[in-house]
Amino acid sequence: MVVLNKIYTKTGDKGTTALGNGERRTKFDLRVTAYGTVDEANAAIGVARLHTADVFPILDDMLNRIQNDCFDLGADLATPDKGEDLGYEPLRIIETQVSRLESDIDTLNADLEPLRSFVLPAGSSASAHLHLARTISRRAERLTVELASLAEEPVNPYCTQYLNRLSDFLFVAARWVNDKGRADVLWVPGKNR
Repeated sequence: MVVLNKIYTKTGDKGTTALGNGERRTKFDLRVTAYGTVDEANAAIGVARLHTADVFPILDDMLNRIQNDCFDLGADLATPDKGEDLGYEPLRIIETQVSRLESDIDTLNADLEPLRSFVLPAGSSASAHLHLARTISRRAERLTVELASLAEEPVNPYCTQYLNRLSDFLFVAARWVNDKGRADVLWVPGKNR
């Protein structure tokens, strides 16, 4: 259980932060940047939910689950498995969280016609915000993949899988809220030459 009774601790005043295993890292460390970007994506999803909560309850339930998963993902990335005894079982993203996203993608995608062009991040407010969350989740994925490429930085492979599916989900959701794709704004190559 997490208990936060004092918000400022001053322990980060010198530019470091603690990982879940107690190790201190600089605030610009790649691992910190990766889980910080997951947090940023989560916040963007929260903003998107301001535009989905009352209009798209099925989608909003999915986004609610995803926001919780994003905290799990951040906790996973913040606690690298280096084989040390932490005295507790660290929280990890698991396969069922990835497969749940795949199922949600399939549910929404069933209502969409196949794309014949790329779409612009536009249409409705909900769609634009979901596209913004998508691009942030893609950045989180790139950072996590970069982190995983370092031999000294173990990363749970389900973290990268989850982030890959998350951006796919947000893309499909952005189309789905645009009148199931009928209100998508399509890219017209070279239109303004």
